Amino acid sequence: MKKDQTLDERFDFFSAKRFGHIIMIRFKENLLFYASDLSAKEKIMEYLDLVSESDSIKVIVILGFPYKSGCEEYLEFYRQVFETKLGQQAINRMYNAVNQLITKIVKLNKIVIHADSGRVISMFLNVSLACDYRIVADNTVFENPCLKLGLVPKGGGAYFLSKMLGPSMALEMLLTEKDFTAHEALRLGLVDKVVPAEKLMESSLNKAKEFAQKPSHTLSGVKSLLNYSTNELMECLELENQVLLRIVASRDFRKKIGE
Repeated sequence: MKKDQTLDERFDFFSAKRFGHIIMIRFKENLLFYASDLSAKEKIMEYLDLVSESDSIKVIVILGFPYKSGCEEYLEFYRQVFETKLGQQAINRMYNAVNQLITKIVKLNKIVIHADSGRVISMFLNVSLACDYRIVADNTVFENPCLKLGLVPKGGGAYFLSKMLGPSMALEMLLTEKDFTAHEALRLGLVDKVVPAEKLMESSLNKAKEFAQKPSHTLSGVKSLLNYSTNELMECLELENQVLLRIVASRDFRKKIGE
């Protein structure tokens, strides 16, 4: 690959812009619905493969869509897919897309920073936990819509939280109905930095520049050592699929979403 390639891209559900040794990926709205689209999933995976092959890129910043509707977005996704002929097939595609994105992030030979704001559901929190560094705006609120629907969180939450917080605290977090703030997440160690909302992009780029000053082989080597075994994560993600698909196929779940 040519090292001077810009790697700037614009798609329906994400855009990417290069800043020297850094790539910033911005996700757009309706991400859950795009995750159930095979062509959309292929685009993001192909783009990440392209970035991983570039010797001059050291850091990826993933910036979440700031105006998410939180729990309502999650509920609306299930309602709408069951109104279509795809139904459970679309749900299965979404689950698999999340699995592949998380596995890709963990295995990437680049440092990945996740930056987010606004209402963040447990699935998007779990995606951030797969990243190497997490920055959130001070207006961030983490929500768990799963309990209202009788689901378990998708995205490796049980795997990541048990390693970061220990089994007991992870259990409490996975079963809580209480929203928690950016500063509470910082206290728990789920995020690494909290900044004013208007400073989120600037702070993310500044942190990325700090990482980018380090040698590429050192960055990729340290990351590979920290994530030396992903077998347990992949097994956990697959088990999540099995548990979730059993639940969403039940009559009780259909009642909860008002079908």
